[in-house]
Amino acid sequence: MKLSGAEILLKMLESEGVDSIFGYPGGVLIGLYDEMAKSNIRHYLVRHEQGAVHAADGYARISGKVGVCLVTSGPGATNTVTGIASAYCDSIPMVVLTGQVPTNLIGNDAFQEVDIVGITRPCTKHNYLVKDVNELADTIREAFHIARSGRPGPVLIDLPKDVLAGTANFKQPKGPVTMRSYNPTVTPNTKQLTKVIKELMKAKKPLIMAGGGIISSNASQALTDFARKLQIPVTTTLMGLGAFPGSDDLSLGMIGMHGTYRANMSTGDCDVLLGVGVRFDDRVTGKTDTFASQAKIIHVDIDPTSIRKNVPVSIPVVGDCKATLDKLNELLTGENLTEIPEKRAPWLKCIAEWKAAQRLAYEQTDVIKPQYVVERLCKITEGKAIISTEVGQNQMWAAQYYEFDQPNRFITSGGLGVMGFGLPAAIGAQVAAPNDLVVDVAGDGSIQMNIQELGTAMQHKLPVKVVILNNGYLGMVRQWQELFFGKRYCATQMDVQPDFVKLAEAYGATGLRATKPEEVDEVLKKGLAAEGPVIMDFVVEREECVYPMVPAGAPITEMLLV
Repeated sequence: MKLSGAEILLKMLESEGVDSIFGYPGGVLIGLYDEMAKSNIRHYLVRHEQGAVHAADGYARISGKVGVCLVTSGPGATNTVTGIASAYCDSIPMVVLTGQVPTNLIGNDAFQEVDIVGITRPCTKHNYLVKDVNELADTIREAFHIARSGRPGPVLIDLPKDVLAGTANFKQPKGPVTMRSYNPTVTPNTKQLTKVIKELMKAKKPLIMAGGGIISSNASQALTDFARKLQIPVTTTLMGLGAFPGSDDLSLGMIGMHGTYRANMSTGDCDVLLGVGVRFDDRVTGKTDTFASQAKIIHVDIDPTSIRKNVPVSIPVVGDCKATLDKLNELLTGENLTEIPEKRAPWLKCIAEWKAAQRLAYEQTDVIKPQYVVERLCKITEGKAIISTEVGQNQMWAAQYYEFDQPNRFITSGGLGVMGFGLPAAIGAQVAAPNDLVVDVAGDGSIQMNIQELGTAMQHKLPVKVVILNNGYLGMVRQWQELFFGKRYCATQMDVQPDFVKLAEAYGATGLRATKPEEVDEVLKKGLAAEGPVIMDFVVEREECVYPMVPAGAPITEMLLV
């Protein structure tokens, strides 16, 4: 069957289970878009290419599938770089399709030509420039395999105009994808797992630190079973929120720069630390040479290059998180666990005392506190909404005060920290889960970076809700200026702001505002119940800070608490 490159591309996307693409057309893609009009794949027209990548990111996290975005050459391609880098840092499976000038013009400085393969090489798991239409089908297959397997990540395919227009005999590839140079280790070494069980059984003060790898490998239930069997307290990274039920008695909440007191203190006192699906990022460890320096560290990760990268490890385990935890649970069946509750009692008592001594808290006055808004949002939604965030104080308050009992309920740019992430990511999440409530918790600065995507939500009838914690500052930078630079607020005041209610209405969406604490519940309930997209503007305490806070370069156990 002789098909054009555009037809081959669409057939291959359909065979990979793609039902949604987030994109923006351009000159070199006109032929492809013409064919897409005949396809069953739904195209979501964004307002900026960065929004397309973030939407594909949100879609991938909620659907468990590979997110796909499509952009034109030149500026269309370069506008994706921030979103690609964010997905790379957070290990999100994604295929980015970029248009390119015809192959005979590559390297000639043609109109809208950039070397997007070269530009994105450092922030993609792999990328391709397709120069022959006969190689297109196999390339697409490989790209999806690489994106979703091992440690997931973004893969870019650059598509010259003549390759999309050219024709080739097409036969649907069958069978598994095999690549000699790429074979991730999924099954862990049993000898290493036996060592893990031995260490945890004899440990008096064990601790589990769970990260995003638990969520991406669907290992949350296996982790929960394992922690409960051995009565080991669990702390999660920002990316791991929901990997272990936040309401469980063994949950310590989030660890890190803005983690809970009990989570951070436990790392300085545990004797065995089991890190599963984590990178031991600097925002988690603080001063690395003091991080759990008294403990034996066990590190489980499918990416061998992540192990011993940031902290010394006593027992390395290379393997998929779910496969590893399933095997560990299996090994526990041969152990006598009757004495575990008594053995753990002193450790759990110590953690309970830390919790009682320093709880996440704030004092609500006659001005709306941002923590109160998030707390009420959690209460009103019963903790069941899908929460996306922008980046900064809004992100940390959402992580601290919204309790996540399930995985895939929290979407945030963790590793790269991209402002403008939340709204397009919420749009992608809403596409993946059309019947769920999706809420973007935003700051007044961050939301303006991609607020144009409200038009995407309106056009495609995606009822995302936006909760703006409006303090009139670039809040997190202002907080650092307050604490460490004598309150010299340079370039952090947002003195000129849009009227967010009127802006929402300009797009045809619903706009609401609360300026007093007693108005918070009414606005939340009305906004969450409204049809279509909604912006809720909460005018909050201007100089509120996120606490606890570990100063840069300090040990994680040395926190600013008020």
